[in-house]
Amino acid sequence: MEALKHWLMRRSFFYLFMGWKYYLGNNFFARFPSEHVRNFYLTRFMRVSIGKDTHISMRVFITGYPTRANVQIGDNCVINREVYLDGRVGVVIGNNVNVSFQTCILSLHHDHNDPAFPAMGGIVTICDHAWIGARAVLLPGVTVGEGAVVAAGAVVTRDVGPYEVVGGVPAKKIGERNHEIGYKTKFSPYFDTDIFDETST
Repeated sequence: MEALKHWLMRRSFFYLFMGWKYYLGNNFFARFPSEHVRNFYLTRFMRVSIGKDTHISMRVFITGYPTRANVQIGDNCVINREVYLDGRVGVVIGNNVNVSFQTCILSLHHDHNDPAFPAMGGIVTICDHAWIGARAVLLPGVTVGEGAVVAAGAVVTRDVGPYEVVGGVPAKKIGERNHEIGYKTKFSPYFDTDIFDETST
C-alpha cells in the first residue's frame, strides 16, 4: 500500500511539473517581448521544432502531452498572435506558411456519438505556401495542400487540395489560387505589433 501511495505521489508530481512547464510557456514566455527568449523556451522546454527565419508572435498558445508538444514548423513561416496549436497528436507546418491571428488548429477532439466520449484525433498538416486566414478552425486529421488558402472564419473539416481557396462553415472550395508562387515569408515585427522594416525583406 505504501509503495502504491508513493508511486501515485510521484506520478502526481510529474504531471504537476509538466503542467507548470506549459503554464509558464503560455502565460509568461509567450508574452515576453523578446522573440529569441520565446523561441528558446519553445524549443528547449516544450520541444517545439521551429525552422529558420520563422516568426512566432506573442501570445501563441501551445498544448501537448507531458513530455513534449508535437508541433513542427518549417522555414519562413509566420504564426500570428493568439493562434492555438494543439500538439497532443500533432501539427506539422511546412515552409512559407502564414497562419493568421486567432486561428485554432486542433489535433484531438471527442467522438460525440460514443457513450464513453473517447478522445480521437489525427495530425494536422499544412503544406508549403499555404495561407490560413484569421480565426479559421482546422479540425483533427486534415491536410491543407500546397499553396492553398483557407478564408477567414472557415471551419476546415476535410482535406483542402493544392492551390484551392476554401471558405465557409464547413469549408468548401470557392476558388483557385495562382500556381506561380515564389515568395519567401519574412516577417519580424517589433513587439506584439505589425510594425516592421519592410525594406529589409
